[in-house]
Amino acid sequence: MATENAAVFGQVAGWLREARSAVVFTGAGISTESGIPDFRSPNGVWARNTPVYYQEFLKSAAARFEYWRQKAEAAGDFEQAEPNVGHRVLAKWETADRVRGVITQNIDGLHQLAGSRRVLELHGTARWVGCLDCRARFEPVPLLAAFRAEQAVPDCPKCGGMLKSATVSFGQPLPTDVLDESTDWASECDLFLAIGSSLVVHPAAGLPALARRSGARLVIINREATDLDEMADAVIRTPIGEALSQIDAALN
Repeated sequence: MATENAAVFGQVAGWLREARSAVVFTGAGISTESGIPDFRSPNGVWARNTPVYYQEFLKSAAARFEYWRQKAEAAGDFEQAEPNVGHRVLAKWETADRVRGVITQNIDGLHQLAGSRRVLELHGTARWVGCLDCRARFEPVPLLAAFRAEQAVPDCPKCGGMLKSATVSFGQPLPTDVLDESTDWASECDLFLAIGSSLVVHPAAGLPALARRSGARLVIINREATDLDEMADAVIRTPIGEALSQIDAALN
């Protein structure tokens, strides 16, 4: 497949070299190569669990317990995961001013661990637990360990309030400031790379289309077809780490 795509790797590298403002948008596909399961595949997170909606979390102690049970179950994947070659290539491009930054749907923090500094996290981060009352933030590992040991949802150590992962749940609005800045990046760029996303979760999935309507070239790197493939200037099916490495080699 790499041979078949050699020309498109060179083409995307050329676009990246010429770009005044290139923006990267990532979904779960880039992190599956680090061992983090995605959400919507047949073996994904939602195949095993029913998501807890935000309003349920607020109203029901049973829903809060189930939410924490799911977080405790998934925590090992996040704690053990390391950035892969795809994350590292994107961090390298930012350092070299090839890209403006990364807009991500992911909550794993792997872009930052790889060295990316300008990261807009549309769906929040699993690297912190936040209090919905006093807004304090805490490291998740001790709280998850306490939940496992006591089989009880922990309260905020600071104010006794309600604790929740600093992620965006179903039914919870995206952070307005992050969404606004992401929209600005998409509308101002001249190259938009959508990587590892099914492009079905809105409003995040609307950003590649916004970039294209605003005059940017659109490149989609994803193992499966998306609804925006026909709009894209290039579509690559090669595994993400390999594709980004090939583009980087052509860039250099």
